[in-house]
Amino acid sequence: MRVQIAAANWKMNLTVREAEKLLEVLLGESYELTENQKVVFAVPAPYLTIAEEKIAKHSQMFIAAQNVYSKKSGAYTGEVSVTMLQSIGVDHVIIGHSERREYFGETDELIAGKVNICLETNITSIFCCGEALPVREVNQQNSYVSHQLEESLFYLPAEQIVKVVIAYEPIWAIGTGKTASSEQVQEMHAFIRSQIEKRYGIEEAQSISILYGGSVKAANAKEIFSQPDVDGGLVGGASLIAEEFIAIIKALKV
Repeated sequence: MRVQIAAANWKMNLTVREAEKLLEVLLGESYELTENQKVVFAVPAPYLTIAEEKIAKHSQMFIAAQNVYSKKSGAYTGEVSVTMLQSIGVDHVIIGHSERREYFGETDELIAGKVNICLETNITSIFCCGEALPVREVNQQNSYVSHQLEESLFYLPAEQIVKVVIAYEPIWAIGTGKTASSEQVQEMHAFIRSQIEKRYGIEEAQSISILYGGSVKAANAKEIFSQPDVDGGLVGGASLIAEEFIAIIKALKV
């Protein structure tokens, strides 16, 4: 079975004390994670070292950065490099999140550069893709997401593409009051997997974890994760509430 992942994206939230308290509660729970399950905490950059130290004894838990720059070092004030992340034990990073694309103007080309440098340093990319409401309303979501994959991932050789985790974010279902049905979620995940299969083959397509990133909560996690092509979630707001994220972790496929 593909690796099933519950990834928490804390975004720009919590003070250091709040972050420590939340991690303590989450890590104090008993999960009995299997070999094909893992939990990833994408915490704000100032908390990476603290979080890494706290999860050190938990073999199925990992820390992710929420962003990284496409150069290893240099005069790029305010940026964080893969070398810096490696030096503190961080081995996952979110790439191309919808907020980075929308608010910071990240292009497919820039995102591809970030994927490349992560692969060079054996850091796992959680690559985000997904469409906004106007795209969904004209039924162009497949071609839109396909373009994102083509431009930022599908130039990779097979031995590298399988090292990437993909997260599908229906932007139209995040904080808008609209929700994606489990059928819509499965439909898009199956489409993404079919595009991987078309380009690389069935073995590669069946080995890549594809997460859902559209307002996953304790109340809908089990139904969403039960879909055959959904391999867990990239969770925003609900990951800041201990009991919510605990339930989401426990909803992962065994």
